[in-house]
Amino acid sequence: MKFGIKPATALAAATATLLALSACSGAPSGTASGGSTAGASGDGIVVYNAQHENLTGAWVDAFTKETGIKVTLRNGDDLEMSNQLSEEGKNSPADVFLTENSPAMVRIASAGLLAPVDQATLSQVPTQYRPSTGDWTGIAARSTVLAYNKTKLSADKLPKSLMDLADPSWKGRIGASTGGADFQAIVSAMLALKGEDATQKWLEAAKTNFKSYKDDTPVLAAVNAGEVDAGVLYHYYSFVDQAQTGENSKNVDLHYFKNQDPGAFVSVSGGAVLASSKKQAQAQQFLKFITGKAGQQVLQNGDSFEYTVGSDVPANSKLVPLKDLQAPSVDPAKLNSEKVTELMTKVGLL
Repeated sequence: MKFGIKPATALAAATATLLALSACSGAPSGTASGGSTAGASGDGIVVYNAQHENLTGAWVDAFTKETGIKVTLRNGDDLEMSNQLSEEGKNSPADVFLTENSPAMVRIASAGLLAPVDQATLSQVPTQYRPSTGDWTGIAARSTVLAYNKTKLSADKLPKSLMDLADPSWKGRIGASTGGADFQAIVSAMLALKGEDATQKWLEAAKTNFKSYKDDTPVLAAVNAGEVDAGVLYHYYSFVDQAQTGENSKNVDLHYFKNQDPGAFVSVSGGAVLASSKKQAQAQQFLKFITGKAGQQVLQNGDSFEYTVGSDVPANSKLVPLKDLQAPSVDPAKLNSEKVTELMTKVGLL
């Protein structure tokens, strides 16, 4: 992917808030910009964004309106942006990095490229939604679910655990975007909770049982069409589709595994300040804003249907409350994407 920068404008950001979410396993490719130049300090800050463009565009617009600090965005997905930062190292022009899933952030943190997040910002986010290291923070979250075709599966036929999908009876009946960052984050949680042997065995079964799709939106569509009985993905795909045409979800219900199951994993989207940033104060101010009340209300009232995690702002009322998901306890700092990639390659899923 070719990354470019264009100056931020309030019009572009405002337009971004009106766009429906069109790609969900990573931020859509391309470059977007937002914010205004009024009162900006120098050239403002540069954000490498792997979150959904419409959400980040709305954050940028609100932040610039409040502070006058201009923000320029470089948009990509988790893998693209983490690769970019790894290649650039201490010479990166980025001031802030936003991800969809934790593993991409853990990779950059492990390379020593992040500055500690200000304590005032960390205090806005509960400990379960940020890493123990304190070198980045959660900014949003999404729940793992099993989307199932309600005309093909009744509630009493649903698996009790994500691990049950390794059973031969599910062969050819499950869809997933196995090459995507979302699925790999879910496997990272399984690895942390169940260990390497159990995870490898599950992946070996998934190689046989699962049909792989390029992205999670096609997974939802395949479930809706009855091409597969069910699919492993995040909750918001169905909510976004329902808020639009509903064409890919009219036959779909969501199964929440709960019971601290790996299938109840809540993936944390991360925000961090680059240690190499020459604008530490402004970058830290941006993180504090998006995890603060005003920033989390942007998420609450937006169309991405991700969970709020900061400043006691409740999630969109259409979502199952986070407290009711019975998610397993997983330190986001411990998600091992390299080991997951190794295991998935070993079994032939990558």
